[in-house]
Amino acid sequence: MTRSIFCALGAIAAIVVPSALAGPAPPGATARCRDGTYSFSEHRSGTCSHHGGVAVWLAGGAPASGGSPSGTPAQPPSVGSTVLLGPTTRTSGCHRGQEPDRRCSPGAYYSGLTTAVICSSTFRTGTIRDVPETVKFAVEREYGMAARAYGYTIEIDHIVPLELGGSNAIANLFPEPGSGPDNYHVKDRLENRAHDVVCAGQLNLHTAQAAMATDWEALYRGLFGATPTS
Repeated sequence: MTRSIFCALGAIAAIVVPSALAGPAPPGATARCRDGTYSFSEHRSGTCSHHGGVAVWLAGGAPASGGSPSGTPAQPPSVGSTVLLGPTTRTSGCHRGQEPDRRCSPGAYYSGLTTAVICSSTFRTGTIRDVPETVKFAVEREYGMAARAYGYTIEIDHIVPLELGGSNAIANLFPEPGSGPDNYHVKDRLENRAHDVVCAGQLNLHTAQAAMATDWEALYRGLFGATPTS
């Protein structure tokens, strides 16, 4: 897919801002996340996916599409098996940066999370999110970090995001910075945009998954027509 096609895509990404800085819910916010941030997502799938899930949909702002019937909990789909997007050749001494060290973290997706599944109005990333603290600590040790909770300074992030069928396997996780260039807030915007584009039929799911795992910053430039920025 050429750059011109990427730049023509018009999907709207979710932008999350801290509620502590915003006071009352900012205009246009569609949800308040469990960590106190606000989301402006225009679809429910993936909303607040990196912020503990949705605490409350805001009156007048909740997305019209993608909702479960009132009182009906979302059911987890059958995820299938984990498919690695490259070999794992190291489990220690991994290099930390905006991009994962692909010797340790090549990326992975679930075979059962097809385009039809992730684009379904009933799909919820919260139903498949399952990364225990022990696995997060293992990721930190792989990257030469002390195994502990780091708060907002880093996020043990999915390389291929759950909204694109990403796996919870350790090969699909890396410690992403919470500040500085190309931090996890920037990647959040890309993940929502990529989901929109895939579900609009403008980008193949496996192409998006491979692009996330290979060079998510390049995919950002392709979809937004701009360099990743905080």
